[in-house]
Amino acid sequence: MSNPLEDLSEAGVSVWLDDISRTRLRTGNLTELMSTHKVVGVTSNPSIFDKALSEGDAYDEQVSELAARGVSVEEAVRMLTAYDIRWAADTLRPVYDATDRVDGRVSLEVDPRMAMETERTVAEAKALWWLVDRPNLMIKIPATAEGLPAITRVLGLGISVNVTLIFSLERYRQVMDAFLEGMELARANGHDLSRIQSVASFFVSRVDAEVDKRLRAIGTEEATALLGRAALANARLAYQAYEQVFEGKEWKALEALGAKPQRPLWASTGVKDPAYEDTLYVTGLVARDTVNTMPQATLDAAGDHAVVTGNTVLGSYAQAHADFAALEAAGVNLTEVFGHLETDGVAKFVASWESLLKGLSEKLAASV
Repeated sequence: MSNPLEDLSEAGVSVWLDDISRTRLRTGNLTELMSTHKVVGVTSNPSIFDKALSEGDAYDEQVSELAARGVSVEEAVRMLTAYDIRWAADTLRPVYDATDRVDGRVSLEVDPRMAMETERTVAEAKALWWLVDRPNLMIKIPATAEGLPAITRVLGLGISVNVTLIFSLERYRQVMDAFLEGMELARANGHDLSRIQSVASFFVSRVDAEVDKRLRAIGTEEATALLGRAALANARLAYQAYEQVFEGKEWKALEALGAKPQRPLWASTGVKDPAYEDTLYVTGLVARDTVNTMPQATLDAAGDHAVVTGNTVLGSYAQAHADFAALEAAGVNLTEVFGHLETDGVAKFVASWESLLKGLSEKLAASV
């Protein structure tokens, strides 16, 4: 029988796992998923680490050692998360080597409280890159207005970057511009461009969740007919923008020097509305040279019953534009939606980070 995740991989979509934990690493689960579920990368975020550290005793020994050393809670977080990321990177290193450094990547996010501070973001990215010390690491930087120049500068240092929390096409175009500027800077700084990799994490399900809420509040027949249409339309138009930029002269000049394109990464792919097919944001976004990072439940669902019928993005642009026009006509202000989602996304990660700090502080105190 056909393996849907293998079909997805053959269609040009890299399957990444949107989760990490010490338990998953210790039990060999990540290695198993690389074999059974075609996983070739890992993403993490503050919410994932907050959950991982709050469950079980996998971190207790290291927490006890950190407490004995008297490190600050912020430094303890860096040490704990870097340990997991380093382990995952070593596990995925064979994939990194086999794919000419394209996949086999593991992402670690900067402290989200720095999302509105360019200088601190750059400094933290450099520190995390040094701390993990693995070539297949990616530093996650939020795509805020202040994050854009940080993205350029970090890439210019030869550091691979996962740009996160992208919601709007306008912001996505700015992210691609920041990437191109960063690669030009890296070239000027003498870095090997073939070793620098970047992905642009375009969030999906959160768009439908917010737009659907507004459509239901509007309540007209025209509005309810558009439920579940916004997220796929938005992501498909993002892919159209990606094609336009990476077929341009500026990119071709960098590509000739060995640079690899900044791939679109579909994030937030777990379906939030149970009325929708649980693999909607997997099968609806099949396109070459993309990444789909999935939480475990979505990964399992995709492996069990996703129907991959080939590229579902090419040829969809006219309908996606029509869906956007219909949403605006129905009374949904998409600019307002995307602004809210970015602000809310940063706030949620900050809340998870603070929860992580609070929980770890209590563990450190209990270990003394």
